[in-house]
Amino acid sequence: MVRTRNLRSVANENDENSTDTTRLTRAKAATLKVDELASKGLQSKKTTVAANPTRKRNALGDVTNATKGDAAEAKKPAKAALAPKATAGVQKRTTATARSAAVPLKEKANNTKVVSKTGAGAIGPLKRKVTSAGASAAMKERVTEESEPAPKKVHTLEAEKKTKVEESFRVKSSNIEEDLRRKEAIPAPVAAEPAEHVFPEGVEDLDREDYDDPLMVAEYANDIFEYLRDLECNSVPNPHYMDHQDDLEWKTRGILIDWLVEVHTRFHLLPETLFLAVNIIDRFLSEKVVQLDRLQLVGITAMFIASKYEEVLSPHIANFRHVADDGFSEAEILSAERFVLQTLNYDLSYPNPMNFLRRISKADNYDIHSRTLGKYLMEISLLDHRFMAYRPSHIAAAAMYCARMCLNRGEWDETLAYYAGYTEAEIDPVYRLMVDYLARPVCHEAFFKKYASKKFLKASIVTRAWGKKQAGLLGIQNLGLTVDQISDDA
Repeated sequence: MVRTRNLRSVANENDENSTDTTRLTRAKAATLKVDELASKGLQSKKTTVAANPTRKRNALGDVTNATKGDAAEAKKPAKAALAPKATAGVQKRTTATARSAAVPLKEKANNTKVVSKTGAGAIGPLKRKVTSAGASAAMKERVTEESEPAPKKVHTLEAEKKTKVEESFRVKSSNIEEDLRRKEAIPAPVAAEPAEHVFPEGVEDLDREDYDDPLMVAEYANDIFEYLRDLECNSVPNPHYMDHQDDLEWKTRGILIDWLVEVHTRFHLLPETLFLAVNIIDRFLSEKVVQLDRLQLVGITAMFIASKYEEVLSPHIANFRHVADDGFSEAEILSAERFVLQTLNYDLSYPNPMNFLRRISKADNYDIHSRTLGKYLMEISLLDHRFMAYRPSHIAAAAMYCARMCLNRGEWDETLAYYAGYTEAEIDPVYRLMVDYLARPVCHEAFFKKYASKKFLKASIVTRAWGKKQAGLLGIQNLGLTVDQISDDA
């Protein structure tokens, strides 16, 4: 009764509404609680810690788990006291192990060995007797094989496969080395050097200074231009194709080309694009009969094809549709493109006269004035149908000859004649046609305005003033008529 009374007084120590006047200090309450637990066979954490007198007090801030481990060890006997069933189980296991330990002691006298198997699902120890030492060794190997995990065997198989692959690779590499040795033993064929080009007397080798530049391919320059001259015959249109065109005339063709020159200038395209577009138009009209209302579609489609072939970034098809005042849809332009290419058999390998003009300009020491005038004179062949019967190389040579005559650059010497491919006598017919066009009134306004700007050194104004004087010296008549009127009279 005293204990219960003391405990109740401790429980009601902090209760303000309690009527009990008995007060116990914390130290007395702790001692009473310890005595009560000791009588029941239990120990508190404080008693276990105090029971270890050798344990030193931790320093400030030391938060190690040393005391926690000791406390956990102290809890074990308390749990055992609280769980009588667990202790019974422990006692049963200890007796079973004692029995199993007693068996080998008896069997040692008979020179026998026991192999026990323990595990979670085993009820008791399994006994296995082996009567000989050899059998015991075999049993040990068998047990180790059975206990070996399965993935280890898989690794061994992969290792065997890897060794086989390495051996086959070594065999193949050895065969490759043997083949290389055999090839090295055979002397490689020596590439034949290109034969030196023989130049006529008085002609300089202008490509000699470009032998060190691989981009200029100076070793093959002469062969390349000879090939282009042979290719010219395949791309020349019919100079009389207007005879089988019912709705078209040379005058309408001139108007179309003059409009294309304006479109070409507005899109800032390359000169090669304009020459190729006109060649596509003339070759197509040489094969097919076109109505007048579809002639503009042919022209815009030819420019669209040429820009794809020559330009790095060709204009979009919507730009060509807009330039044609939306007279044709994009589907019509694409359909016309397929039809034109099929008619030409997809052959766009046209030897551009700009290539020949650059070649001749090299012999002219790349004079910018004569070259600019040569461009203007060469584009005359696009608008005047009378130049259609001549090759592009012939027109380029005549344009450079006429430009040099206009600027008083000297005679047409052997070097110029060699790199142009035409002598002064061969150039004379085309030269007369150019002077005749320059001396007549202007009939292609867009073309004239293009070369009247400072960008082109006012080439159209300078050459026309010179052409009128030269026409009188050459005895060219009918100067009051335009090119279109001459074609109508014919």
